[in-house]
Amino acid sequence: MTERRGDTLLFHTPPVIAAQAAVGGKKESDGPLAAGFDELTTDNRLGQRSWEAAEKQLQLRAARLCLQKAALPAERVDLALAGDLQAQCTASGYALRELGVPFAGLFGACSTMAEALALGAALCSSGAAQNLLAMTSSHFCAAERQFRTPLSYGAVRTPTAQWTATAAGCCLLRPAGQGVGIAAATLGRVQDYNIKDINNMGAAMAPAAAATLLQYLADTHAELRDFDCIYTGDLGLVGSQMLRELLAAEGLLLKNHADCGCLLYDAGEQRVKSGGSGAGCCAAVLCGHILPKLLRRRALWAYPAKAAAPRQPPGAVPRHRGTDESDYLFAEGEHPGGGALGRADRAGKGELK
Repeated sequence: MTERRGDTLLFHTPPVIAAQAAVGGKKESDGPLAAGFDELTTDNRLGQRSWEAAEKQLQLRAARLCLQKAALPAERVDLALAGDLQAQCTASGYALRELGVPFAGLFGACSTMAEALALGAALCSSGAAQNLLAMTSSHFCAAERQFRTPLSYGAVRTPTAQWTATAAGCCLLRPAGQGVGIAAATLGRVQDYNIKDINNMGAAMAPAAAATLLQYLADTHAELRDFDCIYTGDLGLVGSQMLRELLAAEGLLLKNHADCGCLLYDAGEQRVKSGGSGAGCCAAVLCGHILPKLLRRRALWAYPAKAAAPRQPPGAVPRHRGTDESDYLFAEGEHPGGGALGRADRAGKGELK
């Protein structure tokens, strides 16, 4: 049964994420979360002739790995909700053409994975789907070419800029059973703070993150301290700080927050400026890091989730004030490296087996 309360859907019998898989590229293989990926590659073209075709391969590999882990043939998938950053969801369309399952394309930019999970949970809860795939992807080089400038231009990246993840994540949703439950979903409203800096996505997204969280708290009568951790998709360093400031203005002190864009890379070592971004960023962190942690802790919660006590705050997020660097420098090592897809079994950081 699903109850609508304000802008929030409450799933009294929570649909579950029964399996998940994460696939990443070269930069992700050098990041702090690399060991959690199911597959990593050192070749960002993945043997394809274009960046766009490579992204299709990322999403296809994530879907197949997810189904393999669930021991579920593709023929039994009722629906796939998928999206990416390419025009008309090109990567998703070609991946699902090859996978051969019913497909509905989504475009929510960096929020696409959350959108897919929310809609998928609602469909599973209603009985419309028994096995549903929710997945998204992004590719740094494809996104730069479509939204910014070709890498060879050597354009300058500002300190507030973020690095589009070359990654994909896929979840298998079911109406019930073993897995991590989805207790509720709040659908946000558009927030426009008149941000005109195209290189500061964190500032553009933070108001919506704050408004959606506040709406969820109002709808469910929950409190920030009820949760061990509150994750955001890819606000980055700048956006995360702005989120804290916006909530502080409402009288809320956000201590238990983590951002997927800050977790995926080591900002000090990997030259990603304000952090990671893209539709594949939070999808990969969710599937490769967050869900495995929840499963290890046997954290199968149903609404309302009341935690004993909040975790200690990880510390204030500093503002990023590094010097500008050229895209050409950032692209170093992002072009084909002759590697092959392989398991993320690692003896140490930066080492692939």
